[in-house]
Amino acid sequence: MTIGTEHEYSINDNRFNALPISDRIIKTICGRFESEILFGEVKLGKELQKTVLEIIPRIPANDLAFLEGQLVKGIGKFYHIFKDRYWLLGLGMHPTLTLDRTDVWDHDEGEYYDVYNRLFDIHQHGWLNIQALQINLSYRNEKELAAVYNRLRSLLPYLIAVTASSPLVEGHLTGIADNRLIYYRENQKEIPRICNQIIPEKIRTVKDYHAIQEEIFFELRSRGADILCEEWVNSSGLIVRFSRNCLEIKALDEQECIRSDMAVCAFVRSLLRCRSLPIDADQSALLALTDEAIHTGTAELRPELQHLYDAAWNHATDDERQYLPVIRQRIEQGSLAELISLRCKKEQDSIPVLTDLARCLKFNIPYNLL
Repeated sequence: MTIGTEHEYSINDNRFNALPISDRIIKTICGRFESEILFGEVKLGKELQKTVLEIIPRIPANDLAFLEGQLVKGIGKFYHIFKDRYWLLGLGMHPTLTLDRTDVWDHDEGEYYDVYNRLFDIHQHGWLNIQALQINLSYRNEKELAAVYNRLRSLLPYLIAVTASSPLVEGHLTGIADNRLIYYRENQKEIPRICNQIIPEKIRTVKDYHAIQEEIFFELRSRGADILCEEWVNSSGLIVRFSRNCLEIKALDEQECIRSDMAVCAFVRSLLRCRSLPIDADQSALLALTDEAIHTGTAELRPELQHLYDAAWNHATDDERQYLPVIRQRIEQGSLAELISLRCKKEQDSIPVLTDLARCLKFNIPYNLL
């Protein structure tokens, strides 16, 4: 199964104030404002908010080590050009950003943003302060698509628990592990079908998915938002990208370094080889588990996560097994959000924590190994 990833990182000064300069950075590199450019082994692109850059490997791959290599070289190239003038930072949200300190990308695609803003008001954290790790998994045919889709939707609460990394909002610990999803699941509440509380419904065939998509399109057309009637408008935690022949997982917080991201990929792909998993497929049960994962990270789900980890290890390739121990440590020690919360409470200062997290990304070292 070919895998591709998308990574979103905030741009910061050395005190970890977010800088709304993604357009200026891209122009510095290529001489003009562009939405996406080739940048060595990766593609470098904009996001809605100017405080974030997206990094994508140029070539999807079966081999996670190859994927990791592309991304590490891309981040290395960024630091080669900009030295320590700017710092990139992972996590599911920027931990101290206030909304007056960011801007919306204003060089193209404004017609889409104007409609989104009219319908939902994009000047809120669920739009201008979210950073996701997105995982794209290829499928061979419609039968495989439906089967993998249904297994992935049942895994989403557990993946959310392991990847929770957004405990801080505007510099304050909220007591919630995944604040990104708190905002994300409400950011299009005027048309609830779009996000569907993160967990999509089970499908029998691809026709079922298209039917759901058409319901969303009907709601958009009724509000004069025909321009948004594209496959990417669906914002649940898992969607289908027919144009790419892949399933896209959207529910996951960005991690602190590429190696940790690859560990999540290894966990997902190895679990998909397990034809029978001891997990619930009932929609209401999955929603309840998701809420628990959002609020507590791994804390209330450790026995289930350990069982899943054992299954993943037993079905993993050698390539995947070199990354999976990162997931074991997340399960045993807590998600990144839990680790950040503990340290911030102890030190009463987020700057040393953010400094270490930025170094994790720069040098590709998981937080617990730094």
